Amino acid sequence: MILLPTELFADANSEYADAEFVIFGAPFDETSCFRSGSKRAPSEIRKASYNFEPYNAQYDVDLCDVPFFDLSDIKLSVSVDEMLTNIRNLVGEIVNDGKIPIMMGGEHSLTYPCIQAFQNISTVVLDAHLDLRNEYEGYKQSHACVSRRIIEEIGDRNYVSIGIRSGAKEEYDFANKNDIRFYTVNRTQAESISNVMHDVVEYLNTDRIYLSIDVDAIDPAYAPAVGNPEPFGMIPNDVKYVIQSLAPYTVGFDLVEISPDYDHGQTALLGAKLIREFIAAKVSR
Repeated sequence: MILLPTELFADANSEYADAEFVIFGAPFDETSCFRSGSKRAPSEIRKASYNFEPYNAQYDVDLCDVPFFDLSDIKLSVSVDEMLTNIRNLVGEIVNDGKIPIMMGGEHSLTYPCIQAFQNISTVVLDAHLDLRNEYEGYKQSHACVSRRIIEEIGDRNYVSIGIRSGAKEEYDFANKNDIRFYTVNRTQAESISNVMHDVVEYLNTDRIYLSIDVDAIDPAYAPAVGNPEPFGMIPNDVKYVIQSLAPYTVGFDLVEISPDYDHGQTALLGAKLIREFIAAKVSR
């Protein structure tokens, strides 16, 4: 496996051996089906990360004092399967070293090998789409199938998705038949995000959660540069609240599906800020 040198994520000043968090980029969008370009997201997120002050007043955390390390970008592979294998191996090494992995995608299919690297893990996915197809365009490792693959790996009782507002009928049928727990945006708005998160934590009943944020969960008014934008989405403050609520239990994190070519940098800024929010929230717990 080859890692490519890149500009570092802001304030990632620690050495690997000392780091509590290890961030890396996965510039890969081979199965993107509407707007490609998420392979350019890691570099744009890193650039955007320099916009922000290190100190987070809400948590009284200065990221300059937090031991985290930027491992750079994993090299693009010649095939989807090879890329998934390389990510699984890399995340496995990070986890075995007792550190918290943070992946910057890249497309959402890359979440699956991250989760495979863990034992006894529950998963919370923020996404506009169910992503429960068994295959898409003849391929089972498509970004449109990622939640189906995750559920096959960890079991439906260990999976929750939030922000849902799109999917094929077959996906809704599969979710209902198998009692897959998902929360639509209509529900998060009607019940409040605080009530939803109380329900999520109670339902999963675990101290080990992998949190995956597909940025298209957020309304395109705030995050227009994504692969598959879907109107009527979540607001950034609700996503921040999800991160805050799950931080005590989160042992792995990713942020995926930003396609930087489709705006003037605001989505990468939001992505960088959400990553920084996660680190600060986790440290404060």
